[in-house]
Amino acid sequence: MKAVPMGAATYTSQLRTRINEFLRDELKACGRGELVPSYGAVLSVVYKNDGRAQIKTVYDALCKQKTTITESINRLVKLGYLTKEACPRDARCTYVRATDKALSFREDFERISLELREKIFAGFSEEERQTFVDLMVRSIGNFQ
Repeated sequence: MKAVPMGAATYTSQLRTRINEFLRDELKACGRGELVPSYGAVLSVVYKNDGRAQIKTVYDALCKQKTTITESINRLVKLGYLTKEACPRDARCTYVRATDKALSFREDFERISLELREKIFAGFSEEERQTFVDLMVRSIGNFQ
């Protein structure tokens, strides 16, 4: 398929749309249709921190507006995937913890994440994969 010359923002938007469609379909297929793709970023941070993370850690990892992340966390709490806990030593600190429901989803989450990476990088050499990621990270850094 020959690409029609467009701006980088258009290609980024098209990729994001295709990724979100893939994720929505996979979430529905494994019985988690109540989740939206953006919740995966929050769950990923919690999973990578052994099922418990400071909300500040989630903010720092995702580089999104705090209100957007807070809304996702609150929705995941309402859906039963996370609970909030106050830090016993510092009232300014709050943790989110994966519930049994979130932990039971972890295997599907990791499978879907792997399938997504395989789909994105199908036909790419290892060097091309790394170059793609490096260039995306560098582009993101240009806005900070």
